[in-house]
Amino acid sequence: MKLKAFYYCTAFLCAATLAGCSTNTVVTLQDGTQYITKDVPDAKTKDGFYEFEDVSGKQVRVKADEVATVKEED
Repeated sequence: MKLKAFYYCTAFLCAATLAGCSTNTVVTLQDGTQYITKDVPDAKTKDGFYEFEDVSGKQVRVKADEVATVKEED
């Protein structure tokens, strides 16, 4: 039983550590619209779009020409 508790504690600590590794990123468009993402968005795709998931879980696809900046949130 103690071994099982040890495994649960280890799994919890690993999950907590990984959750702390993600860095929010702010994607600002030319018109001033800002999206906050969970991680750095994928680089420009072959067809010229940035694709990312915002913090609310919505998938966003934006033309690269419309993106002004992509930077980590302070």
